[in-house]
Amino acid sequence: MAGGSQITTLFVDIGGVLLTNGWDHVIRKRAVTHSKLKLSESEERHHLMFAAYEEGKLTLEDYLGRVAFHKSRPFTRAEFRRYMFAQSKPYPQMIELIASLKARYRLKVVVVSNEGRELNAHRIGKYKLGSFVYAFVSSCFVHLRKPDADIFQLALDIAQTPAAKVIYIDNTAMLVQIAEGLGIRSILHTDYKTTRAQLSALGLKDKES
Repeated sequence: MAGGSQITTLFVDIGGVLLTNGWDHVIRKRAVTHSKLKLSESEERHHLMFAAYEEGKLTLEDYLGRVAFHKSRPFTRAEFRRYMFAQSKPYPQMIELIASLKARYRLKVVVVSNEGRELNAHRIGKYKLGSFVYAFVSSCFVHLRKPDADIFQLALDIAQTPAAKVIYIDNTAMLVQIAEGLGIRSILHTDYKTTRAQLSALGLKDKES
């Protein structure tokens, strides 16, 4: 495997790469509009509480209680949670690409992501990410959050892979730069076609190449 012979591990983000984002500003605005909440108030409360939720220091019930249900609402927490979870959609081509490369080159696939526990568990289970992922270094599990470089170092420790043998895929430029600062070759994901081409150039060609 020319070029790719030294690559043994892929680090991959979930939101924006394998699936749509879980709870970004676009989805929050959609949920607030759907629920007829006040966007400015919800966003202010969200920004105060979300880091703690993503780092596993708050349950989803606690987060929702402080962001949306600090007042009486004409809908239940269960209804809001169902709507929140329903916004997640897969990127089937990306899932297939990563699973195919994992199988073809016997790679370790490690997810490095910022997500709250309940949403993370829902997305892992619904889209069967555990069928090809070696380990989930999710912020809610490890109590570290990107852009903290320590989460990447922890992923390297868990994978027991030196940085030079890893490729990281993320759709956020700053996070790619942080990983590269640790010696991890990285791909700024914009779409399936370009990421597939960049992986191929690094020696990881899928079955169609």
